[in-house]
Amino acid sequence: MSADSLLRVRDLAVHFPAGHRNGRRLFVHAVDGVSFDVKRGTTFGIVGESGSGKSTTAQAVMRLVEITAGEIELGGVPLSKLKDEALRSERSRFQMIFQDPFSSLDPRRRAGAAVRQTLDLLGVGDLKRRDETVAEMLTAVGLHPSAARLYPHQFSGGQRQRLCIARALASQPELVVCDEPVSALDVAIQAQILNLLRRLQREQFLTYLFISHDLAVVQNICDEVAVMYLGEFVEKAPTDAIFGGARHPYTWSLMAAALSPEPREGRRPDRFIVAGEPPSPIDPPAGCRFSGRCPFATERCHREKPALRELAPGHQVACHYAETLDCPIPALRQAA
Repeated sequence: MSADSLLRVRDLAVHFPAGHRNGRRLFVHAVDGVSFDVKRGTTFGIVGESGSGKSTTAQAVMRLVEITAGEIELGGVPLSKLKDEALRSERSRFQMIFQDPFSSLDPRRRAGAAVRQTLDLLGVGDLKRRDETVAEMLTAVGLHPSAARLYPHQFSGGQRQRLCIARALASQPELVVCDEPVSALDVAIQAQILNLLRRLQREQFLTYLFISHDLAVVQNICDEVAVMYLGEFVEKAPTDAIFGGARHPYTWSLMAAALSPEPREGRRPDRFIVAGEPPSPIDPPAGCRFSGRCPFATERCHREKPALRELAPGHQVACHYAETLDCPIPALRQAA
């Protein structure tokens, strides 16, 4: 791990038991061998469609699901090997903001108590100053300290997410895992929360692992992006390289789906159509996992798994033909 990296993940795998078939145990390959580093003070995004494994990756980093294989290090501390009290003693260093602010708060607990609970459970800070810390955290996220007396149902959706952010940051973590933190909010409120996260990152030198299915959100906040499909990374690069020169057909399909559906200059909108449904994560294909839906797939793609290899400094792609394929979508070619 380089000196400026905070989080190091190597060959992470998370497989969930899925019963038996013909006497053989089955597993859902939710995450299957992903590796990445997150530099201090930056935001690393993981993007993909539902079921790609991005949220499970976030939960594995948080040690909320059992890790099947691989290593996770936070500032040199091997989180993947810690258990019980040893893991609990590190919890203040990494916290999580969940997707749904409506369900991630206890409706019977006042806002101030929700934020203070983090301090009490993790034993953070001076016991006598914890109420002051709660007021400071509420102010930092744009809520009045008097909001500490209110219950979650008395807040709007955006205010609830601000409260969740205050709760996550109360322990002064180094790493914050953001699992779709704005997807449950209105578009206008999304922008406010993203601006808040960026401001807090600058002020507190936070490091974010940011999970999203929304490419516009990822482009807006992330420094580096990994594109995930069926448990694996298919492309990983700095944000500008992904959005200005993506090389994997699956990345193109995600971008094409995000294009405006409105015709431009009387023409039908550009589209990049992929056929069929994703294969089963219980029995993934032997070759490229996108080959069954990729219009460029050859027999080699069905037979041989492509390695995630570097095409340019910092830009890795898992495709046998990444150097020779041209993006078929005019709008994306023009953007590049």
